[in-house]
Amino acid sequence: MPPGPWKLPLIGNIHQLVGSPPHHRLRDLAKKYGPLMHLQLGESSIIVVSSAEIAEEVLKTHGIIFANRPSLVSTKITTYDFKNIASAPYGNYWRQVQKICTAELLSTSRVKSFRSIRDEETSNLIKTIYSNEGGLPVNLSEKIFELTYAITARAAFGKKCKDQQKYISIVMEMLLIASGFSIGDLFPSIGMLDMISGMKSKLEKLHQDKEAAQEQDRVLENILDDHKERKRVTKTGQGKAKEDLVDVFLRLQHNDDLEFPLTNSIKSVIWFQEKTQIVVSKTRTIVNAWAIARDPKYWTEAEKFIPERFLGSPLNYKGTNFTYIPFGAGKRICPGIRFAIPNVELPLAQLLYHFFWKLPNGMKEEDLNMTEAFGIGVRRKNGLMLIPIPYHPFLDI
Repeated sequence: MPPGPWKLPLIGNIHQLVGSPPHHRLRDLAKKYGPLMHLQLGESSIIVVSSAEIAEEVLKTHGIIFANRPSLVSTKITTYDFKNIASAPYGNYWRQVQKICTAELLSTSRVKSFRSIRDEETSNLIKTIYSNEGGLPVNLSEKIFELTYAITARAAFGKKCKDQQKYISIVMEMLLIASGFSIGDLFPSIGMLDMISGMKSKLEKLHQDKEAAQEQDRVLENILDDHKERKRVTKTGQGKAKEDLVDVFLRLQHNDDLEFPLTNSIKSVIWFQEKTQIVVSKTRTIVNAWAIARDPKYWTEAEKFIPERFLGSPLNYKGTNFTYIPFGAGKRICPGIRFAIPNVELPLAQLLYHFFWKLPNGMKEEDLNMTEAFGIGVRRKNGLMLIPIPYHPFLDI
């Protein structure tokens, strides 16, 4: 085993990950014990990779060996027994879902077809901020979340409606619970620990509770029925509609191109993205991409926000340069890159073009609280409150 910190009986190194976000603590420990480090978290043996060179060996050179994901309690429940592309075991099912996502759902041409949605929803965001009266602060974190939901919902379901918002709220509740700490994953031989932690019971309640389960199924069935009816109307020559992601699934099912049940796969594929974590020979291997992206070995003034560093740089985010892998790399690289990037670039450009952004209450940049909230996706713990000052007060958007 690689070197690592001293371990306590039973709990191993769990106590050394308490007090700050785990990826921060792992980076601090790696500075002392090296870029390939071993930790014992309860019964789980963990290998932590903190260098670009070793990350390339793990994710590219030996990618097939490391292509599986851990069987976590929360992931099993929230992804309908590992039906999600991010959590499915490496094999025939995963290869088919991956092929569908890259060739049909998230291809370059498909993402381009969503341009009108991005344009319209970004325009709505700018108009909403323009309507802000009295120079009051705007919760930009909240606005960006609403924009992301609107674009994703319309791309997936064709339109926004009450049912979709209800479905997303159910999903968000699951993600919130799943982002917590499951002691049962660290001590799998002690089955009753899952009951003590409460996570498993809460997630199962959302799935198995009659009212909640019926609500989820009702929402999804309404969405599927709506798309089937729209397809019927289109076939009879009464209209023409662009395909969204649900339409793609229905077309593939009609052509017998799907080897798995449609309903649960739509539930799992659309909404869940898992953190990069992989398994080999009963040992979990974690690639700490956050630490690599802040390593002074690869970056000048690594801890400073200097976006100009990328100007004229050969670096890209597509998993070919292992000093910068925000979407992962290798066989399990995030298939949603093409969908995500324009959803960031367009709103960011529009927000910077239309507004000068000012901190409220006389705050200075160094006063900003950039504390992270630990969860499935990294985000600010507190919303970003800013005052928008229009550059073009009377611009007709």
